[in-house]
Amino acid sequence: MARLNGKVAIITGASAGIGRATAKLFAAEGAKVVVGARRKEELDKLVAEIAAAGGEAVALAGDVRSEDYARALVALAVDRFGKLDIAFNNAGIHGEGGPSTEVSEKGFSDALAVNLTAAFLGAKHQLGPMLKQGSGSIIFTSTFVGYTVAFPGTAAYSASKSGLIGLTQALAAEYGPRGVRVNAVLPGAVETPMYNEVNATPEAKAFVTGLHALKRVGAPEELARAVLFLASDDASFVTGTATLVDGGLSITRT
Repeated sequence: MARLNGKVAIITGASAGIGRATAKLFAAEGAKVVVGARRKEELDKLVAEIAAAGGEAVALAGDVRSEDYARALVALAVDRFGKLDIAFNNAGIHGEGGPSTEVSEKGFSDALAVNLTAAFLGAKHQLGPMLKQGSGSIIFTSTFVGYTVAFPGTAAYSASKSGLIGLTQALAAEYGPRGVRVNAVLPGAVETPMYNEVNATPEAKAFVTGLHALKRVGAPEELARAVLFLASDDASFVTGTATLVDGGLSITRT
């Protein structure tokens, strides 16, 4: 039986990587999916692929930093499909790196805006229909960086992504009594466009691969399966967690 039959989900950052893989998996598992990202062309391709596989999806392109966009994604889900059960707030950027003394105020603020504030704005509006029906699952994409492992030169990324864990816990405590579960997934290195951009050389990729206990990086589909678990009724007693899906990177670096 499909694990998300009858469910409606919003996924941001859906044009590539983990978000795209999760949208396809959710649809294959029976969910009706609203996909969001900046690149309309990539979203349209994703919707077409989901439809060709027998699923149902609708896209809305926009900027996750905008509260109006967060509101519009929820309105689209409710208007088109009648409700909202699951939200995967996955959109993110690596942001400006390098020594912290050289990171610009704009670079730091941009990482916070996309990785943390946008996730908060998404959840703020996603909670409305979930609270109305007395159930829901919200999931954020955080990271192991700054949580179990520290890397120099990642102040903006670490701070913004670590903040998501605090947000997860606060929302889980606040809305658990009303039936809404909130969790974060913490990937290790995953073969995505962002990973390839940050680790542009074979030497960098080899170094990062070697950090993992499994001696490989993850595939987006592997992270999607973890998100599916957190979204589904299989995780009905799971809330407020920072769920590591990192190929053992944390245990080899501590």
